Amino acid sequence: MAAAEGREPLLRAGEEEREPRQRQDRYGPLGPGGRRRDVVETQEHYKSRWRSIWIMYLTMFLSSVGFSIVIMSVWPYLQKIDPTADASFLGWIIASYSIGQMAASPLFGLWSNYRPRREPLVVSTAISVAANCLYAYVHVPHSHNKYYMLTARALVGFGAGNVAVVRSYIAGATSLTERTGAMANTSACQAVGFILGPVFQTCFTLIGEEGITWKSIHLQLNMYTAPVLFGALLGIINIILIFAIFRFDCSFVSESGVLDQDAEGNIDHVAVVAVNFLFFVILFVFAVFETIATPLTMDMYSWTREKAVFYNGIILSAIGVESVIVFMVVKTLSKKTGERAILHGGLLIVLIGFFILLPWGKKLPNIQWQAIKNNSIPQTTPSEMVMPFWNLQVIQLPSNHSEPAGCPITQSWCLSTPMIYLAQYISSDILIGLGYPVCNVMSYTLYSKILGPKPQGVYMGWLTASGSGARILGPVFVSQIYTHLGPRWAFSLICGVVVVSLLVLEVVYKRLIAFSVRYGRMQEERS
Repeated sequence: MAAAEGREPLLRAGEEEREPRQRQDRYGPLGPGGRRRDVVETQEHYKSRWRSIWIMYLTMFLSSVGFSIVIMSVWPYLQKIDPTADASFLGWIIASYSIGQMAASPLFGLWSNYRPRREPLVVSTAISVAANCLYAYVHVPHSHNKYYMLTARALVGFGAGNVAVVRSYIAGATSLTERTGAMANTSACQAVGFILGPVFQTCFTLIGEEGITWKSIHLQLNMYTAPVLFGALLGIINIILIFAIFRFDCSFVSESGVLDQDAEGNIDHVAVVAVNFLFFVILFVFAVFETIATPLTMDMYSWTREKAVFYNGIILSAIGVESVIVFMVVKTLSKKTGERAILHGGLLIVLIGFFILLPWGKKLPNIQWQAIKNNSIPQTTPSEMVMPFWNLQVIQLPSNHSEPAGCPITQSWCLSTPMIYLAQYISSDILIGLGYPVCNVMSYTLYSKILGPKPQGVYMGWLTASGSGARILGPVFVSQIYTHLGPRWAFSLICGVVVVSLLVLEVVYKRLIAFSVRYGRMQEERS
């Protein structure tokens, strides 16, 4: 697949392959003053370039696996090692990954601008390996175990800040025509990592809670520690491959001395800020969607915790598969319509997806009347009631009572807000699963093209940081707006945010063009 993508811009139609091959400068066929330039890329260099890009795909995959591989077991493991930990502290542990990534992304991006990219890649991966090993040993201390777990997850997120380095390298090592396909592959690897992480965790549950213990090194190999040790092993393999295969020089264009000439001109910072805002909105609305899935279905359809986890797990897995397919299709579609038009269409699809979720009709959701009758209304905080699927067992019910099902009376809107029908929910899932990957890939692709030949490490770091911030604020939004005001207000506000992003896109639409197009070095093929 990579070979096919790489060859396309290097050969003109009807031209036979030869060694060495020539292709136009990846920032446009014309140099300063309108002079035409051709750059030679040998067959060996071409293969080496794409091998390096595939190593970056693997790094992106492992970064997302590092987040998702323990997400379903964090809460029971936390309860086991430190009974003093409560639901609010669990929220901090979940958020610590994104906080660490948000802090590290600009730092690793800046590092990659001035030093060979191999350095931040190896160091960041080594931090993730060490953090996973720390997670496996958080049971050893006699006290404050929850803080060790918090530190471990924050460091895993810090190591995942290498996403900025990965994106900047791929942007610099691909031509304009290769860029969309390479960015789509990168996002697909990230999506597959999020999908397979829980699958790996499920497989390791076969080991059980007790597992095997090596007393000499105080290591417990069980269903909680095996996933992170597996992640550490994958990280070590990744480091070896980076040393053995990865080329830390960005592209053959820079080697030829053309890069400095092409770098003349300033980046359109208005376009840069606009894409950062759009990317924040895209990640924010998807974080809200992921977080709200479980509490919404429990409230609307009277699903138990077990059913909500099971059914939503199936739905999210299906959305993940849908996203991977969309990543592949969008590569071909962008060649015909252009990235800006596809981004516009993706945002419209997301808007429709959330609009469908607005409650209509007169039928109210089932209320937890049994809880009222028994005078056992759970005394929970808003954050506990809407925590994502990994925190569904926070409410401790008396052993002689069955789990109450339906919309809790503690949420006053349950008595006045119509229910969201299952058909609405499924339709919304499908649309959001279609629109999100489209917006994700197009925002990254446009961003890299706007930056052009300029060093992209810091800029990609800020883009990654904005996405991490969105994943932190999304659950906070859910815990406040959804719990206190209900789905009508929550989804209306989300629709409003998406509308604002569409307006911003309209305002800056003509500025979201490639660096080379902006300075007249290449004509824009699509509007």
